[in-house]
Amino acid sequence: MLYNKEQIMSFIPHREPFLFLDSIDAIEKECKPVVCGTISDNKEIVGLNVKATFLARKEHPIFAGHFPGNPILPGVVQIEMMAQAACFVAASKFSTPSGNNVEVALLSVDAARFRRPVVPDMILNIEAVCTKIRGMIMSFDAKISCDGNPISETKLLASLKVNH
Repeated sequence: MLYNKEQIMSFIPHREPFLFLDSIDAIEKECKPVVCGTISDNKEIVGLNVKATFLARKEHPIFAGHFPGNPILPGVVQIEMMAQAACFVAASKFSTPSGNNVEVALLSVDAARFRRPVVPDMILNIEAVCTKIRGMIMSFDAKISCDGNPISETKLLASLKVNH
């Protein structure tokens, strides 16, 4: 594990019940680990792949209302989960996420696909790959899987600003 939940909260502003990451497991480029703090040029962010994990706990308040008797994690929450993971490409520029705070704005979601429902107690693997950067506007291909099976995928466009 690269970052635990406490470290995640020191970097992004999300809090329960709207924090959908339990850990950041890796930041890689071309299947090789990236040492955080070694990225200096924003263009080096292209190709970074963030890998994260989230346990869809059955006691999460979303499951109580979506849907009673047939709990399913909404697709919009899955998109949010992928967007939260994508924020951590910016973490590659710092040796530690502490003391840095990200302002993120999701600008667009394209080609979202939902292949299987997310039900309570599923361990979700989230990946977000930066495909393009211009200034601090970044494009991502993102996906969620469970036990190697595809759950959802989308293309995201977001602006990220890091406050030191």
